[in-house]
Amino acid sequence: MLLSSKSLLILALYATINDAEVVDDENCETLQTEVRITKDEYDEMGRLRRTCSGEISVTKCEGFCDSQVQPSVVTTTGFSKECYCCREGYLKERPVVLNQCYDADGLRLMGIDDETMEIKIREPAECKCIKCGDLAR
Repeated sequence: MLLSSKSLLILALYATINDAEVVDDENCETLQTEVRITKDEYDEMGRLRRTCSGEISVTKCEGFCDSQVQPSVVTTTGFSKECYCCREGYLKERPVVLNQCYDADGLRLMGIDDETMEIKIREPAECKCIKCGDLAR
């Protein structure tokens, strides 16, 4: 029995799909990490007034999500892709204090009101698998 090249391709594709393992093993989680944040403050003339920094504990999204590519007669590429990324479901805002402040000359500010700076940061409150490229969250 002779097989055409199209038959072989379909047969190979069928065998590959049937041999593929279906693994539903998503692991997208919210984790704590330490980051160094530095913020400059300028006066009304645009001159550097002070620079503050600090080590801050923030949340981040980390992990992996199920994605798949499968043959398709409908798409121009011949494959249908379903990709999911571990991303923030929504962000929350919270204040943090930067406690290492220096003046424009690099001298540490201590014992005055300017020795700390409070800023607001936005960080992930929840992480989940979201369709890749989907910016409308």
